[in-house]
Amino acid sequence: MADFIDADLRGSRFTRVDLTGAEFRRARLNGITVRGAGLHGVRLDGVELVDAQITGEVENLTINGVEVSAYVNAELDRRDPDRVAMRPTDAEGFRAAWALLERLWEGTLERARALEPDALHVSVDEEWSFVETLRHLLFVTDSWVRRGILRVEDPWDPWDLPWDEMPDTPGIPRDRTVRPDLDDVLVRRRERQALVRGFLAQLTDARLDEHTEPLDGDSWPPARPFAVRECLEVLLLEEWRHRLYAERDLTALGAPT
Repeated sequence: MADFIDADLRGSRFTRVDLTGAEFRRARLNGITVRGAGLHGVRLDGVELVDAQITGEVENLTINGVEVSAYVNAELDRRDPDRVAMRPTDAEGFRAAWALLERLWEGTLERARALEPDALHVSVDEEWSFVETLRHLLFVTDSWVRRGILRVEDPWDPWDLPWDEMPDTPGIPRDRTVRPDLDDVLVRRRERQALVRGFLAQLTDARLDEHTEPLDGDSWPPARPFAVRECLEVLLLEEWRHRLYAERDLTALGAPT
């Protein structure tokens, strides 16, 4: 294990590194940016946390002895009551959640179409462009529904886009250089939406608690059984969050509300 003592590491970049179990003592971490990192079991003692922003999946967060994630979730639900629909408990709830997502995405697409086509390939603050966001959602549906639930062995489209931190996996595309037109991506996007809509139309409460039969091989999702409910929850969460990210970035690009 390396020790950095009295070292000036300002401006260093750590990409795909493992810092599990690392200790920072009397370290200056001002102005740092952390993206796509796992922060499970992090302990911050005696810190000065001022003007900080945290965006992501936050659970069991305790600040000065107060568990705050419940407060955060309650406030988010208050600000956007539709968010509650993304936590369905039965088949009808999943159908309603998907219908809501499709309606919300149509509004987001309307905003995007008000911009010049080139703007839809612009990255805001190093995040995915609008088109890349849609490409990632192709990957999500192909992973968790087509492969995970329906057992399509090779569900991938050349424009599928995994998350940036995912290790390169044989057979799974991740071309960040292509710039397909929005309408071309939407052809594939609407095919995936219709597939999910059709699956949900036949979904029963009993089916939700059944487990998938994993396909062999190093792919995604991991080759282990998942409850059908769990696969669909991942799909809803990804669709919900990435629409919010897209809305945020469209505002930054000047899209009308």
